[in-house]
Amino acid sequence: MIKRFQNKITESRKTLPVAGAIAAAIWLLCGLIQQHLWLPFVCFAVATFLMVELNNANSLIRIYSRMISCAFMALTCSSVYLFPSVKGGMIAVCAVLFYVLFLHSFQDRNATGRVFYAFFCVGLASVLFVQSLFYVPLLWVLLATNMVALSWRTFFASIFGLILPYWFFAGYYAYIGDFSDFAAHFASIAEFGRIADIFCVNTYQIITFAFVLLCALIGTVHFLRNSNKDKIRTRMIFEMFITVDIATVVFIILQPQHFDILIRIAIVNTSPLIGHFISLTNTKLTNITCIVLMIIALSIPLVTYFLGLWTPSLTF
Repeated sequence: MIKRFQNKITESRKTLPVAGAIAAAIWLLCGLIQQHLWLPFVCFAVATFLMVELNNANSLIRIYSRMISCAFMALTCSSVYLFPSVKGGMIAVCAVLFYVLFLHSFQDRNATGRVFYAFFCVGLASVLFVQSLFYVPLLWVLLATNMVALSWRTFFASIFGLILPYWFFAGYYAYIGDFSDFAAHFASIAEFGRIADIFCVNTYQIITFAFVLLCALIGTVHFLRNSNKDKIRTRMIFEMFITVDIATVVFIILQPQHFDILIRIAIVNTSPLIGHFISLTNTKLTNITCIVLMIIALSIPLVTYFLGLWTPSLTF
């Protein structure tokens, strides 16, 4: 097999540290020190480490490759406006940690512990972003169809995991004797903005959304065409990434006011798809495609910074 540029990059052990150094440089350029973005940066680093663990524990790619975690860094760093948000960074960590735990339940209807902790991550994310609860019915379906692990025990474990974070907060509000904020948090889930209201997002957000969507489409088409080469378990896992990615894209289109949070979830699900594509293709066309994607990933944050289109401000 001819080893093209993309294959040399994906199979090199230097790729991950080099990508990490470039990501750190982008963070520094965009205000890591000046704006004191240390906590969001720690969340980014933890999420990246968890993406490495997600790949290692589940053998998502048939060869040695760190492209899933590299893709996660590239997609995140192409959206530098996300950097200041501590809440967004924590939700990204919860999303990746959910998959790390959730995938361990494959074909184990007694995996109550793993399912409990996986849905605890969803519950914790919903404390920060209550609309995360909209994913729960879909995750139950995936627990039954793709993980083949749904039983009464795992179902109730998922419910207990979801509500556990709220037990702590309920105790706090009971202590102060005021449940108004607690009630308002759940009431906000019923607040819907205008459908497909493009005025809720700016040009830069549209560009990054288009880039993430392009990567998702390329990765999805590639996987569906070549899924027979992977193990059944791997197929089911990637089908889950595709399903959640589609749901997230639809969610973004319907309620774009939540764009900054939802694009992070889309990035988490898109990274394995595009990482799979880059690692396991070797034609002239795919080589050119990978080079173009890499150039775009580097160009978006740099052009945005030098043109002054983005001014960092700390957002919790």
